[in-house]
Amino acid sequence: MSYMAIKHAHMMFALISITLFILRAWLAVPSPARIKSKFLKVAPHIVDTLLLALGIWLAVLSSQIPFGNSPWLTAKVIGLVLYIVVGTIAIKRGKTRGQRLIATLASIAIFTYIYGAAVSKSPLSWLALS
Repeated sequence: MSYMAIKHAHMMFALISITLFILRAWLAVPSPARIKSKFLKVAPHIVDTLLLALGIWLAVLSSQIPFGNSPWLTAKVIGLVLYIVVGTIAIKRGKTRGQRLIATLASIAIFTYIYGAAVSKSPLSWLALS
């Protein structure tokens, strides 16, 4: 598989991942119990696993090492950890509707930052493009 094919698959899974997150958050903000579909409970984990595996594959192919020679990739990894933590608050751990809503908006902002870091190849994300 070529680098470009893997990169495009990674980008596709990123788009599917954020779409599923927004759908689950839309259901969970009023009440996490609204997510009853087995598909919505399982599919995001499969998509995110494929997204991460493809990201690791890309890093290996391009000799990029987070916390080593690639500050933008380090920023993406840190952003990913924050996205996961805040995303769990948005989907199930938030005690109130307000907490889940704020966590949802923060998760989307973090995802946007991660995407910007990937596009700009800079930890400054979108600010590096101006």
